[in-house]
Amino acid sequence: MAVATINSIVWAVVVALIAWLWFHDTRIALVIGVAISINLLAAAFAGALLPLLLERLGIDPALAGGVILTTVTDVVGFLAFLGLATIFLL
Repeated sequence: MAVATINSIVWAVVVALIAWLWFHDTRIALVIGVAISINLLAAAFAGALLPLLLERLGIDPALAGGVILTTVTDVVGFLAFLGLATIFLL
């Protein structure tokens, strides 16, 4: 989680800066940066716990883990971005 935190901060700043330069709107840059951080932290958390949970359930993590992890990160990414955009940009 420490590496994911550092990674999320670095990429959130980079992408937020690009969004700010592109749109000239601090709120959009902030929403995008926070959404990226939430998504990367959720991906790291799910990526660490999902194989353990699948193993405990008797399912091969190598077969099912990728599909479930992709679904989790996609759903969290959409909800984080669209939820934050709805809250802060309306």
